[in-house]
Amino acid sequence: MTDWDSCKAVERHADRLGGAWVFQGTRVPVSALFENLRDGASVEQFLEWFPGVERWLAEAALEQAVRALTVPTDS
Repeated sequence: MTDWDSCKAVERHADRLGGAWVFQGTRVPVSALFENLRDGASVEQFLEWFPGVERWLAEAALEQAVRALTVPTDS
């Protein structure tokens, strides 16, 4: 499970979109990024379609997801 609380690019509020994680300062759900990528869109297209989302926000969300999927290795 991804710990979105530690990602500064996203936020959630109980009274906004049912408490879904959204990109900071927007009403765009983070899930919209992943749904669009799944459906074949590029990050550039997503940013065009959702102009309120800055590139650094999308990149930070992607990095957070990668961290959640990375298996820690013992040193």
